[in-house]
Amino acid sequence: MRVLHITAHLGGGVGRILSRLCEAAHRDQDGITHTIACLEPPQKAASVEYARRFGAHVVCAPDADTLDTLVREADIVQLEWWHHPVTARWMGEAATRPMRLIVWSHVSGLNAPTLPAAFLALPHRFLFTSTCSLAVPQLAQLAPEARERIDVVFSAAGFDDLPPPPARGDDTPLSIAYVGTLNPAKRHPDLLDFIAAVREPGFRLDLYGDPVNGPALQAAAAARGLSERIAIRGYHHDVISLLAHTDLFAYPLNPKHYGTAENALLEAMAMGVVPVVLDNPAERALVDPGRTGWIVRDAEEFGEAISQLCRDGALRRCLGAEAARTVRTRFSLSAMATALRHHYLAVMDEAKRPMDFRAVFGPAPADWFRACQGEETWRFADATPDHVPAVDEAPPPHLLERTKGSVFHYRDTFPDDARLAGWAEALEACA
Repeated sequence: MRVLHITAHLGGGVGRILSRLCEAAHRDQDGITHTIACLEPPQKAASVEYARRFGAHVVCAPDADTLDTLVREADIVQLEWWHHPVTARWMGEAATRPMRLIVWSHVSGLNAPTLPAAFLALPHRFLFTSTCSLAVPQLAQLAPEARERIDVVFSAAGFDDLPPPPARGDDTPLSIAYVGTLNPAKRHPDLLDFIAAVREPGFRLDLYGDPVNGPALQAAAAARGLSERIAIRGYHHDVISLLAHTDLFAYPLNPKHYGTAENALLEAMAMGVVPVVLDNPAERALVDPGRTGWIVRDAEEFGEAISQLCRDGALRRCLGAEAARTVRTRFSLSAMATALRHHYLAVMDEAKRPMDFRAVFGPAPADWFRACQGEETWRFADATPDHVPAVDEAPPPHLLERTKGSVFHYRDTFPDDARLAGWAEALEACA
């Protein structure tokens, strides 16, 4: 069985997931060969090399003819989807060749980018990467037959390559960390309110991740007298070693974030670090409150949870041990590979058929972008090149991203699209 993965890139979580899926196929000798078409030149070679080590064929930045040939020869095409503009270009411009299509959505669809109902119904299988996505309202619009072709396969590639969780004592002060992007679209916009709510003496939150937004966050903390309670550390090149010396994982994310199987959170739990997360859909699907971590609703509850966990070493050890055991079992590589294999075998009994993506997303790049904007669609009304639609309300942080499938990302990918240029100009004017 030949499976072709079409992905915008092999960075971050998707690179680890696909490369480890190739490892599982090699280990299990399951008769599945994996080809990965990486639409962009890879910025880092680690995942490419890892996949090739286990027999995968990785094609980087293929031209249209090469990609068309790969689609024609594949038994199954698995589209790794998160509304990236180069993926949209393939969907919008490629010939409508018959295929057996599985879409694996790496965003929840609960917030932008949203999932059009027609997109959910189009492929042979539409797979979510978290059970939280089963709450997307578009599911109610589907016919029963289409609903039966939707399932969940968590995009967690296992943690059997990690060392055992270390034994942790009652030494104080505790090490409390946040690992992940510091972008306002992902972290909670009121993060400093959460930090201020912690009354525990000596509390400090160490933040590891992209330092681009660090200076602004540090300046805002200083203005509120919180400089001693926050430390922006930048990237850490050995996250597992960092987690081995961390006691609590404070992870207050934006309630409208797009994530699903949060790998930074799962990695921390696998290493026995107790998570404190917000009551957001994606986090609720991963953390069992009172058993594998702590779920809070607001800054006040966050402060209370941190204080109680700082003072109760036995509780920390109990939660940490159960978090590590549960995550390493529930989100194993074998569990992910077995679930995908189940769908591959089922789809092989079905005929290839043409996939008309334009019927779902529209004929032009601006249409492809706008189709997934959900409640923010009103900002992107059609306009002639000499008329930029007025936007009189400050946009949410995710719309101001320079990448991540934003209007700026689409404009830079499709510079000849006048509507994208106008929308980007309007957003910049009101930011």
